[in-house]
Amino acid sequence: MQVLADQTANEALLEKMRANPSKVYFPNFGSGDNILKNGININRVFFKIPGTNIEIYWYGFLIAVGILLAMIYGYKKMKPAGIDPDRATDAVIGGLVGAIFGARLYYIVFNADMKFKDFFNIRDGGLAIYGGIIGAILVGGIIVKIRKLKLTAMLDIVAPCFLIGQCIGRWGNFFNQEAFGSNTKLPWGMQSLSTMTYISDHFDDLGGQVSSYQPVHPCFLYESLWCLIGFILLHIYFKHRKFDGEVFLMYAGWYGLGRFFIEGLRTDSLYLGNIRVSQLLAGACVLISVILIFVFRGIVKRNSDYKFFYQTELSKAQLEQYSTYEENKAEKKALKAKIKKAKADDESFIELEREYNEKFGKEAEKKRIEEALKKDKEKAETGADEEYNSILEDDVFEPKASDEQKDKTEEAEKPAPEQDSTSDNVSDDSDSGGHTPEVETAPAPKSAEQKSQKSNTKKSATKQNGRNKQKMRKKNNSMKR
Repeated sequence: MQVLADQTANEALLEKMRANPSKVYFPNFGSGDNILKNGININRVFFKIPGTNIEIYWYGFLIAVGILLAMIYGYKKMKPAGIDPDRATDAVIGGLVGAIFGARLYYIVFNADMKFKDFFNIRDGGLAIYGGIIGAILVGGIIVKIRKLKLTAMLDIVAPCFLIGQCIGRWGNFFNQEAFGSNTKLPWGMQSLSTMTYISDHFDDLGGQVSSYQPVHPCFLYESLWCLIGFILLHIYFKHRKFDGEVFLMYAGWYGLGRFFIEGLRTDSLYLGNIRVSQLLAGACVLISVILIFVFRGIVKRNSDYKFFYQTELSKAQLEQYSTYEENKAEKKALKAKIKKAKADDESFIELEREYNEKFGKEAEKKRIEEALKKDKEKAETGADEEYNSILEDDVFEPKASDEQKDKTEEAEKPAPEQDSTSDNVSDDSDSGGHTPEVETAPAPKSAEQKSQKSNTKKSATKQNGRNKQKMRKKNNSMKR
């Protein structure tokens, strides 16, 4: 009798769902009747462009909103991190293209039901986040290197941006009624004709463990909330990061940790054999990110001369160029006008053209970047950057000289006593048996060549001193450990 009753109830539920195909129900929400229990209507189409048959889906609209908000946030964080927003724009555009292609390619490769001919048919969904992240980093990273930016600093900026996009974009899965999990009796368990149909069609693939007549986990909701919490935490921690790239590693670990458990609930996972691909990748991200954070923190702690990208001469030069763009534009325009006027008046314009090329020519920017890179290299070699304070500065000690060495140094530094020339001469006369005393002559003035050699010797000594200090710091740190 119970089996018959359950079968009757299931048939009634199926008929109810077929009669309301656009409704999503939350049958366990609350004790009495409410709007969620009675079902809410959702339409996959956000709006239709007037006069056309083109429909904009909620899925695409929410992804676009997520990207827009992520870009707004990211551009506000660029200058504090030492990134030139103008140069970064090229990487952002390239990263977006790479993300779309990567997300689609990842989904098709690991989905046996998809064909490569359906690559550009993304209106019905079918984008994998991990593929998008990989594509964005590959394409965007190449452009970052070309534009002379630091990849790890850029990744620290885009990490919270990824979480913004994922948090909002996941709600597109709700309107498509996808990315759901196994059965649950929790109040937020959802049910719709789409979930029932999918589970019924894949009942054997799911091991016969998931019922199409029971509510399912809204996995998209779990992931959206997990990304929101992660964004808040990374936003707060950003100012306290220990090295460029740490925020991105934290993102990889945080998202991977949540995705590992959420993926275990899902009924539409992508598989490689019998392994859930995204779950495997999520677990690997957690493990690798934790290891790398500890490794790089140790390296930074031992390396007293580590600097963030925003502390480098290269970053300062790029940001200066960005901040003076409007001034340079006005000066460039004025110089062009002067050259044009000189040509019209048949006057000499060679000096004007030379000034223009020196300031705004193709080689001018390249020269500025090369000079900044040269300064960074010199500072790294000599360790002579006084503005940068090592995190281990208090631990560094200089070896003390012995008392004997101090006495010798003080004796060498004492000036020779002045002697009376008259008395010395008389004394020398009497002792020398009438011989003419030797008269000390004043030292000859140093030539320009000698001065130059002395200056070069001092510079060389300064560099060697910087290298010796670095070696001494490393030695002291190793002795303490």
